Amino acid sequence: MTDPPNPPGPVVLAAFGLSGEPRLLTGGKGGTWAVSDVVLKPAEGVPETVWRSEVLTALPESPDFRVDRPIATLDGEWIFDGWEATAFVAGQADPRRVDEVVRAGSVFHQAIAALPRPSFLDFRDDPWTYGDRLAWQEQVPPGSTAASTLLAPLMAARRPVTAPAQLVHGDLGVNVLFADGLPPAIIDWPAYWRPPAWAAAVAVADALVWHHVSPEVISRWAHLPSWDQMLIRALIYRIATWPAARWTAAPDDAYRPVVDRVVAYAASQG
Repeated sequence: MTDPPNPPGPVVLAAFGLSGEPRLLTGGKGGTWAVSDVVLKPAEGVPETVWRSEVLTALPESPDFRVDRPIATLDGEWIFDGWEATAFVAGQADPRRVDEVVRAGSVFHQAIAALPRPSFLDFRDDPWTYGDRLAWQEQVPPGSTAASTLLAPLMAARRPVTAPAQLVHGDLGVNVLFADGLPPAIIDWPAYWRPPAWAAAVAVADALVWHHVSPEVISRWAHLPSWDQMLIRALIYRIATWPAARWTAAPDDAYRPVVDRVVAYAASQG
């Protein structure tokens, strides 16, 4: 049994103008806390946290989606003692509602389409970044991604794509929240510079593998650019980073039916 994560201490709460007893939230990486209507979590990478906070603060309100607006410290900083804060947003994740997840991601991506590529993406050092680079045939350090027999057929099925890249949310499935009477909320944004259809493919792949969504979802989104290749790359990305998801063993059995189906689908596209 692992020890519970440490909550933000009184000094951190005071820096953000908060008081009260932090309560641990479920989901995420297990270290997210709520105090009143504010959510605090460990900041992962100063440049990315500061960049994301500034972008989301400046993002206009939309009738089509909500975001977790960043909250600065009383001194106007986005990080204090390794913690960042956002406003609490109502709702629950439901990756089985994958069509709604993809649609929410689409309107969010349209809203951020003009943003330039941030330089921190060149220096990010984590398993998800390495898995993403492997999927897109970019250089990764030796041993930085997990070995799996499922990667070979996926890599063999890759074909060049010409869809333009932009900033996208790389983990929509569990980070789109639904609440009655409100537009979907998009939270915990891990930024990637990829075609928007790839972000949709990651959500669809996750729903197929882990949430038993009908395979018909593949054909429903087949109008997206290079859809078969986006699914191929989404699966490589996820399979290559399985140790980061804290699985005790490679989840090949869970992925195999979806890999077989997607490889066959890609072959049918010529």
